[in-house]
Amino acid sequence: MSVFETKIIRSYQQEDIQQILNLAIARQDNVEEFSHEQLVEIANELGISTATLLEAERDWLLQKGEQQKRSDFNLYRQSKLKRRFGKYLIINSFLVGLNFLSNGQISWSLYILLFWSLSLGLNTWNTYQLQGEEYEQAFQKWYRKYQLTKSISTRINNWMKVLN
Repeated sequence: MSVFETKIIRSYQQEDIQQILNLAIARQDNVEEFSHEQLVEIANELGISTATLLEAERDWLLQKGEQQKRSDFNLYRQSKLKRRFGKYLIINSFLVGLNFLSNGQISWSLYILLFWSLSLGLNTWNTYQLQGEEYEQAFQKWYRKYQLTKSISTRINNWMKVLN
């Protein structure tokens, strides 16, 4: 290094430090997991209090749970779309075949095919739209239904245990 480079004082923003440390940890050989003790030790070396670390860990767990719920919701929507697409193929194939066999040409069934295709296209668009108010409303509705189902299932299981 030149004399000029050694006199430069390096300073970093908090986000820069996070990114640098993330890259360094990712590049570290043979380390896939850290224990909780190692996490506490790293935090102590960085001057992060145990209380702050525990609060951050709790927030991280909440975020991770929220991400998992959203991932489950997205998979649910995709499987629902696949079922709709399957119904679309089966029913429209039948209708086009019926129309062709009865008239020798495709006439009225084409209108059904086109309108249903429009509906399916809009449904596909909504399924893969993962942001916005409509997505949030659909997620909240699904999550309330999920919680209700889980609650009822838990109560039935508890009731069954009491009966046995």
